Amino acid sequence: MSAQQPCNLRKDVKSGGVLYIPPMTEKLTVSTTDLPRSLSHVTDWVFDLDNTLYPRECNLFAQIDLLISDYMVGVTQLPYDQARALQKTYYRDYGTTLNGLMQRHSVDPDHFLNTVHAIDYSPVSEHPGLIEAIKRLPGRKFILTNGDVGHATSVLRRLGDADALFEDIFDIRAMSYRPKPLREAYDTFFEKHGIDARRAAMFDDLEKNLLVPHETGMVTVQVVAGADFAHHQVEAWELDRTGGDHVHHVTADLAGFLVKLP
Repeated sequence: MSAQQPCNLRKDVKSGGVLYIPPMTEKLTVSTTDLPRSLSHVTDWVFDLDNTLYPRECNLFAQIDLLISDYMVGVTQLPYDQARALQKTYYRDYGTTLNGLMQRHSVDPDHFLNTVHAIDYSPVSEHPGLIEAIKRLPGRKFILTNGDVGHATSVLRRLGDADALFEDIFDIRAMSYRPKPLREAYDTFFEKHGIDARRAAMFDDLEKNLLVPHETGMVTVQVVAGADFAHHQVEAWELDRTGGDHVHHVTADLAGFLVKLP
């Protein structure tokens, strides 16, 4: 795979079963409640990894996405376009493509994870501002990711040796391969670390992954791409900003948001 150029940092733009939140007609790019929820009480800070701790504009996940497509072809023996369409269906309806492949095709999850994370991490730039902002947050910090620890560690090292900032990287293996947005993924995480959801905040790029956190009492923050972002590999639902009640804040500048918490 050819090396990609590191992306620029974002400009400040303030703003148990299948869980899929369909798009709505109204699109909002600012705080999604009339009275934005304060984060002054938060003692546990929970971050997704991909397209959250680094900008979607890096297109790092786009590399993984294409490797997953190749994997789908190998498993299903479908033509590429059909295999890719099925991949996106699994991603939407099962939380991860891996979950769909495990349930429908009995794939070996370790083989899948090792294959699709064989990527070039150079597009992720150092981000000292983000590292410092996370470091200054009061309380514990966690990563809750549908990826694996190895992938997360590679990303954090690119950001600036950030893995020491986090109490734990709770990954897809720790979830027993039952991913976000399934309720059990969050419950297992809460139980392991003794987290009171009412004193926690969740940061994620996907709206559907914020529904359970909202229901459990967490403050939710959707980390989005810039308004002009588009990519032929990304489907519309992956960029949804529906303004649903389960999304309390929206930001396209995670570091800036953490520096000036509501």
